[in-house]
Amino acid sequence: MEMARSTYNANNTKRSSSQTPMSVPTPEKLAELLQRVAEGRDEAAFAALFKHFAPKLRAYGLRHLRVDGHAMELVQETMILVWRKAHLYDGSKGGASTWVFTIMRNVSFDMLRKVKSNREDCLSGDIWPLIDGESGDQEDEALQEQIQTQLLSYIDLLPDLQQQVVRGVYLKQLTHQELAEQLDVPLGTIKSRLRLGLQKLRTHLEVNDD
Repeated sequence: MEMARSTYNANNTKRSSSQTPMSVPTPEKLAELLQRVAEGRDEAAFAALFKHFAPKLRAYGLRHLRVDGHAMELVQETMILVWRKAHLYDGSKGGASTWVFTIMRNVSFDMLRKVKSNREDCLSGDIWPLIDGESGDQEDEALQEQIQTQLLSYIDLLPDLQQQVVRGVYLKQLTHQELAEQLDVPLGTIKSRLRLGLQKLRTHLEVNDD
């Protein structure tokens, strides 16, 4: 925790003392940095990863956790796990950015679970905001597209009834009531199928984390 906090503070100090823009690491460079952390506990490599990802993680936290303290906690907890779990990263299964954001998503889920009593809201808030595509950054847009493709492939693995409800609510943007009327089933059935579907989606995403 202290290492993540000190890294974040150091990066903020450097950023405020210099207006010179820094080059954005390529996907290959990010993978190399992760490998250096995994193999040699390279603190310089970790600092470079932190500098790249911290603003993105904080921006996500501010949008979806809505409290700066929570956003900072999301940054710190995510990057601590990146440090500890770097040896689990497998470049053949996806890019470094996707891997880091998968960790962030799971940390975010745990934080949301503490502050939200509605299980369905917690699950959906954890999964779906990652494909909102709010950033104009090309790297972020490519990452969003990759995550969306991955998520849609997991939806295809759901049982037909759960898949039908998840697609109706999140892809067709139907309300629960509209979907219940369209399928001619009780509203409670829609909520139950949706909750089960989201839980299975999150299980697929967590398995892919490792």
